[in-house]
Amino acid sequence: MSSNTTAEAVTPGQAAAGDHGHRHLGLALTIISAAQLMVVLDGTIVNIALPHIQTDLGFTASNLSWVVNAYTLAFGGLLLLGGRLGDLLGRRRMFVIGVLIFAAASLFGGLAQNEAMLLASRALQGLGAAIASPTALALITTTFPAGPPRNRAFAVYAAMSGAGAAVGLILGGVLTESSWRWTFFVNVPIGIVVALLAPRFLGESPRQHGAFDIPGALTGTLGLGSLVYGLTHAAPPHHWGDALTVGPIVVGLALLAAFVVIERRAEHPLLPFRILADRTRGVSFTVMLVVGAAMFSMFYFLGLFIQQVLGYSPVKTGFAFLPFSFGVVIAAQIASRLINRVDPRWIAGAGTLLAAGGMWGFSHLTVTSDYVTGLLPFILMLSFGMGLTFVPLTLTAVAGVAKKDSGVGSAVLNTMQQVGGTLGLATLATVAASNGTQRALELAAAMKAKGGTQQPSPEAMAQARHQIALAAQTYGSTRAFVVAACMILGGAVITVIGLNIKHQRLAADGAEAPVAVHAA
Repeated sequence: MSSNTTAEAVTPGQAAAGDHGHRHLGLALTIISAAQLMVVLDGTIVNIALPHIQTDLGFTASNLSWVVNAYTLAFGGLLLLGGRLGDLLGRRRMFVIGVLIFAAASLFGGLAQNEAMLLASRALQGLGAAIASPTALALITTTFPAGPPRNRAFAVYAAMSGAGAAVGLILGGVLTESSWRWTFFVNVPIGIVVALLAPRFLGESPRQHGAFDIPGALTGTLGLGSLVYGLTHAAPPHHWGDALTVGPIVVGLALLAAFVVIERRAEHPLLPFRILADRTRGVSFTVMLVVGAAMFSMFYFLGLFIQQVLGYSPVKTGFAFLPFSFGVVIAAQIASRLINRVDPRWIAGAGTLLAAGGMWGFSHLTVTSDYVTGLLPFILMLSFGMGLTFVPLTLTAVAGVAKKDSGVGSAVLNTMQQVGGTLGLATLATVAASNGTQRALELAAAMKAKGGTQQPSPEAMAQARHQIALAAQTYGSTRAFVVAACMILGGAVITVIGLNIKHQRLAADGAEAPVAVHAA
């Protein structure tokens, strides 16, 4: 260990925290992983329940999407603030507070009686997740020693992040069979247990001096929210020239520009630009944004295809994603072992290439495709690619970050995933809707020309319209998968060219972090 790091670690509070954490590393990792699984899982668990929520609470088709968006926008928009809260007020303390907010919001959502109550609960869940998630990752960084122990911990954390979305779909299908409200209630006991155990098995970080960057938090959060709203509004029946599309996008970009100016001038910035100055972290954040965008779209489009085209039930649809969870977990374990001997660019580069291949495979789906030959091979390919990508990028994204900045550094990584997923889904949904609409018009014209003057029966007409709708939906989804595959392929190129950190330096990161950050 360097002298700088030793000096940081010898304070009584930190020493006690370190000894306490090392005695209970297994339980500490279980607690952190349970919280992360709960947070990530909630991004998808309600997807299968959406039709039931719409019926019970009277959501319109256009408002229903906000059941998902309210959560992801609050989560992604407030992550930086959540990471800063952990740095200044104590990471274990804020971790527990975030988990309790999330559990209370879940209870509120399960009891919701109207649109406003449910959307408010989803936004509150996003706030809890924004506090708990970055502090969870920071607790791994400060609790586990550098080298194999920390790499194994990150592998488990990455597996929870990658597999949580698929597990959410499985649980969503199972719980919806009883009631959609259980997709919310299930979080309550998990949150309570995690909050009770955390003070016993997780060490606390010392409180730091500093101010909260309120102007930065407002401009950053509102800017992201406005930008995402504008991109989402561009989907049909609206268009890119619509005032409610252009206006929010312009306002969002202006607010984000103001955020950059504020952060550069602030004495205690929400996002210290020294976090972004390092090339390794910049590449990691960029690739994580692209990967997040693609993964969110995969779950969204495949979920619709499996239910509406293949005709699977909600439970069967959830289990159709189970191989994805297995693939991510297995690949993450492989990556955690390789990272001690192979430079991260080659592991993540191979992972992104595999993921791009899986996405490209989905672009060949048709209404006659089946699960075993049309979906399963590419689900496995994508899952292995994601597992190989998550572990090295999680490690390199926090490499060289001083302990005092580990919370905000972790928050940037999570922000890239959430914002990337939200922006990516909004953009790819527009691609799918536009191509699907055009395909439906072409098929309808072809059917009319083929029928000539003969008038089909109402039953035949209804069946034909149904087939056209399925064919158009499938075609639109495949076009979105092509774009997603190209995005991940671009991420692979960026990874191989830009991620130049060596595995030896990554293993010694615990000793070099303060020096590297000051040099930057």
